[in-house]
Amino acid sequence: MRIFITGNAGSGKTTLARKLGMATGLPVIGLDRIIWQPGWKKTSKEVRMAQERVISAKEFWIVDGVSNIFQDAADVVIFLDVSRSKSFVRCMERNWRFMFQSRPELPPNCPEFLILPYLLKLIWKFPNQVRPNILAKMQARDSGQFIVQNEHDLKVLVKYLGIDEMI
Repeated sequence: MRIFITGNAGSGKTTLARKLGMATGLPVIGLDRIIWQPGWKKTSKEVRMAQERVISAKEFWIVDGVSNIFQDAADVVIFLDVSRSKSFVRCMERNWRFMFQSRPELPPNCPEFLILPYLLKLIWKFPNQVRPNILAKMQARDSGQFIVQNEHDLKVLVKYLGIDEMI
C-alpha cells in the first residue's frame, strides 16, 4: 500500500505519517528530507523529482509533504485540511522547540529561525494557491481519497485502513 499525506505546513502530516507507520509497519518518508539540503538550501527540481520518482515506484510507503508525483502514485491520499490559524499555531508550537536546531526529520543545520519568514508566507498562501490544486487532483480520483478536518474524519480513515488502534 502507498499512502500520501498532504496539507499545509503545521497541519500534522509528519505526526500522522509517523503514527500510521507505527500502526501499519509501512516505511515513512518525509519530503522535507528530499526538498531541503543542510542549511535550508533547496534541492534542485530535477534532483528532487528524480528522487520522488524512484521512491514513488516502490510498492509500500507512507510519504508526507506536497507533491504531484506522490499524489498521483498513491493508493490512498489523505489531505489534512486544517485552517490557516491552526497551521500557524501548530507551526509556532513545533518551531519553538527547534528554534536553534534541526527537527529530526530535517537535514543538519536547518534551525527553524532561519526558515520562519518563508514558512509564515507559505502558510498564508496555501489556502488560495496550493489547496485548490490538491482538491482538484483528489476529485479526479475514483477512490482512496480522504479529506481530514476533524476527529470523525480521522476515525473514518483509520477504519478504512483497517487499523485497530492508532498509537
